Amino acid sequence: MNRPLIVDPASDVVSSDTLLDVDRAIGEIRRGGRVALRVEGQVVALILAAEAVTPHNLPCFVREGTGDIGLAISGRRAQALGLAVSAPVILVSTTGAMTVQQIHGLADPLQSRVTGFRGGLRSATTPPPDWLAATVALIKAARLLPVAVVMSAAACPPGCLSVESDAVLAYHKNSALALRRVAEARVPLAETEDCRVVAFRPVDGGVEHLALIIGHPDRAAPVLTRLHSECFTGDLLGSLRCDCGDQLKGAISLLVQQGGGVLLYLAQEGRGIGLVNKLRAYTLQDDGFDTLDANLQLGFDDDERVYLPAVEILKLLGIGAVRLLTNNPAKVDGLIRYGIVVTERVPHVIRSNDHNHRYLATKASRSGHIL
Repeated sequence: MNRPLIVDPASDVVSSDTLLDVDRAIGEIRRGGRVALRVEGQVVALILAAEAVTPHNLPCFVREGTGDIGLAISGRRAQALGLAVSAPVILVSTTGAMTVQQIHGLADPLQSRVTGFRGGLRSATTPPPDWLAATVALIKAARLLPVAVVMSAAACPPGCLSVESDAVLAYHKNSALALRRVAEARVPLAETEDCRVVAFRPVDGGVEHLALIIGHPDRAAPVLTRLHSECFTGDLLGSLRCDCGDQLKGAISLLVQQGGGVLLYLAQEGRGIGLVNKLRAYTLQDDGFDTLDANLQLGFDDDERVYLPAVEILKLLGIGAVRLLTNNPAKVDGLIRYGIVVTERVPHVIRSNDHNHRYLATKASRSGHIL
């Protein structure tokens, strides 16, 4: 009879109120609402996701702020727009008032309305304020295109949510440190009936990550482990554009063959940019961009994933050393960085097809994947 896993309790190192403030701000941003950003308790700016701008909310937003309207843009998106910048985030303004269509075009490379408007952009001549990084980080956490409309403000408007800049910047770390085991069940699989699925959720009720425990791995020895980022198109639909579905099935099969192990199913779709943005990247790939450049056109880094949640789950499972099933050196580095011992990298090579050959070749040539 399968016994429940012994999961070590985690200490309360993160305030749930801090996480809830950011979660609420993320929800408001996704709904097209404005959020006031604070620095040490003082409101410094109002922000609104460029992707969520409408003819209704933009005039209301402008009336509530002070000074000129500006755009907080990730450095990657700024470069795609032809601006010569090296900073991760910049503040830009325009030579005239911006329409909703122009704002959408500046944020979204799939919208052609930006044509003829790029010359009107100018980046700030002074160093960007510290809170600007938190602005773009909040938009990214909402899984929206990393461009925000910003205005300076001296106070929080009535009914407007506010959030501390530092809390936003620490959100991913704090969310990972706040993970707790919330459910566990036996889930027989086609490859093996000896499988348990354990769900982990941060104390604020954020996104869940899963651990599939195959067999009864010996935690006194390095455990064969696979980190798998969720992929709706590959895992569920069987898309041929990537190798994710084959990687998932192949990893489970290998864990069974090896007598047991752990597969962490991490909620970081599309290398951390989200499903909607991944679909946008697919369209850009159809236009000729490779998988990395498509992400860069959208304003994201080539890989936005973080591996601290995986580390915390392994620790909660009592696993301190692993044999990591991966072709991605960044995963090895990500675990080692936070204290997990990686005794071996176990290759995980999947045969390519006509649809994903270029995708896999790009990962090898530009991201350092070992094939």
